[in-house]
Amino acid sequence: MDKALKVITIVLVSIVALSGVLLPGCTGSGSASGQGPEIGKTAPEFTLKGLDGQEVSLSDLRGKPVLLNFWASWCGPCRLEMPFLQQIYEKWTGEGLVLLAVNLQEDQNTVQEFVRNGGFTFPILLSPGNEVPLAYNIRGIPATFFIDADGVIRDIKIGAFSGVGEVESKLAKIMP
Repeated sequence: MDKALKVITIVLVSIVALSGVLLPGCTGSGSASGQGPEIGKTAPEFTLKGLDGQEVSLSDLRGKPVLLNFWASWCGPCRLEMPFLQQIYEKWTGEGLVLLAVNLQEDQNTVQEFVRNGGFTFPILLSPGNEVPLAYNIRGIPATFFIDADGVIRDIKIGAFSGVGEVESKLAKIMP
């Protein structure tokens, strides 16, 4: 019986250990309360500065669909999906989509170098503190919110996108 118990214990410990490796995202900052924005509710307001120094407020974008992505350059899954976001930006901006990528707590130089090296041209906002990630209950990244023209969250994706097609299938919920 002791041998069976040891085997079961090893299997359970292995499953728990591997689950952290297999989850499609990186640990980020966020609230442990489980409270946060929900599909069908108004997206939390924020104002953040972009890499260009300009302030962007979510409320100023009312009337336009918004894809809001939270990421960091040290997050492998974030790095993998950035080219998909670039393709979405190039294809859908002319259709009225606003794509905002919010970098979490990295210094401006690190972010600028990553963006330059990747050739990314979509707007990058800097969130140096925890206020915005906490408002969105960011517990892992990448995390993406699909916000309609009325400011209502229509879909949420936690983890990296597998391709442009997956992003576009969710865009259908917010694009006119």
